[in-house]
Amino acid sequence: MTVWTEITGQRDAVAELARASSISPSAAAPLEPHDLADGETAAPTPSASSMTHAWLITGPPGSGRSNLAYAFAAALMSPDGLGDEQTIRQVAARTHPDLGVLATESVSFKIEDVRRFATSSYYSPSVGRYRVMVVEDADRMTERTSNVLLKALEEPPVRTVWILCAPSDADMLPTIRSRVRTVRLRIPDVSEVADLIARRDGVDMATAEQAARLSQSHIGMAHRLATDPDARRRRDDTVRTALGIRSVGGAVLAAARMIEVATDDAKAYTASRDAEERETALRSLGVEQGQAVPPALRSQLRALEEDQKRRATRSLRDGIDRILIDLLSVFRDIVMVQLGRPGAVINREFGDEIARAADATTPARTLETMDEIALARKRIEGNVAPALALEAMLVSAVR
Repeated sequence: MTVWTEITGQRDAVAELARASSISPSAAAPLEPHDLADGETAAPTPSASSMTHAWLITGPPGSGRSNLAYAFAAALMSPDGLGDEQTIRQVAARTHPDLGVLATESVSFKIEDVRRFATSSYYSPSVGRYRVMVVEDADRMTERTSNVLLKALEEPPVRTVWILCAPSDADMLPTIRSRVRTVRLRIPDVSEVADLIARRDGVDMATAEQAARLSQSHIGMAHRLATDPDARRRRDDTVRTALGIRSVGGAVLAAARMIEVATDDAKAYTASRDAEERETALRSLGVEQGQAVPPALRSQLRALEEDQKRRATRSLRDGIDRILIDLLSVFRDIVMVQLGRPGAVINREFGDEIARAADATTPARTLETMDEIALARKRIEGNVAPALALEAMLVSAVR
């Protein structure tokens, strides 16, 4: 096992980062920021060294951005730049003393958390070659919060490396893009994801292939579909509901059903974790199970509950977005059948229903529906009520 073992379908990115991690700290140099004209998005020219102190890993959801970031971190902190077993274990557990992790399960980062994180980047590494600061979902920072991060990127310590993760470099401020080197990931092939899921999760190849195909090569979702029968059932319910719409009233009922499915999915994802966190918090505060919480400690539990509510909000929003992505795959399949390419269908389990839907409309109308799905995603991101956005979108799907 090496530090890069579970990185799937990213040969070029792995080669670049493996080469960079082999450079000694004394040979690495920060990128020099360059002047950008208004609206310019060009990446800075890399320095002569293949190692720099600020990286941005971009790629579509499920492409393995964070997995690659932590593999790179383990390689950087290991003595030989290859990733020794102890460092790999500590990074996997997020317990390495030289690893800083900034992540949020809310809709956006808190500016106070980013300030504390940026301050900690100035600590010297204690056991590794570098101190590595990983920021997951860096695109969830507001402009004000990003400016706090920018100050730390402008003058990085010699032995501190920043690794930011985002879907696209366009999601970051131009001033941040000018101070990082971007590594772009591609969408892995279905076969590559299936091989990973079968090897890592111990499922049979048929189940792994189905999960990889239905998730459209989203590694995290493929893992969930392969290992959680309830998740597969909820997805099938969504597809069946969308294909069964025949009237405006049916579209409204379908929107309500999809919100219900997303809510159930979010609860399944957060319920056990919330209970475990509360139990751990009570234990750390010295409160026995079933014992009343002293008034002086209630504020700490309230803070935990607020964090859990924010996480539930994000989980529900992510679940709704995932439903919309699944719907996109359905209408893509309908277009493929209409254009005479039934072999390219993703949702093969619903082949008969997709064929009937393809006969009931035209490719132009199907593409209009796909545009409406993209618009619904944009509206929900802009805080439009999900039920209203889904209703408006599904009405367009009435055949």
